Amino acid sequence: MTKQLTKAEEELMQVLWELNEGNVKDIINQLSEPKPAYNTVSTIIRILETKEFVSHRQEGKGYIYFPIVKKSEYSNSSLNKLMDGYFQGSFKNMVSFFMKRNDVDIKDVEALLKEIKSEKDE
Repeated sequence: MTKQLTKAEEELMQVLWELNEGNVKDIINQLSEPKPAYNTVSTIIRILETKEFVSHRQEGKGYIYFPIVKKSEYSNSSLNKLMDGYFQGSFKNMVSFFMKRNDVDIKDVEALLKEIKSEKDE
């Protein structure tokens, strides 16, 4: 997946991933104040359809929108882009950076490594 989302597009996708589906009003209701205009959300949803992140079905006179890209797929793609762009594609460099900048406890890292290992062994 090479398509990236703008901040506004990603915010609407987060809502759709949470809702699983909804019309424009449902999406607006989930957004924090100040709420964007109906037409703004409708336009962004159409852009998301063009980018093939969202699709719709007709219900009555309106449309119900739903994500066609899984949150996990987009998250993975975004993290890989971050890693490639800022850490020379090295997971080790990225983790090291976050550990140093965020004062991560070594016990947390060890627990994470155990969790990853157990998931790989399954």
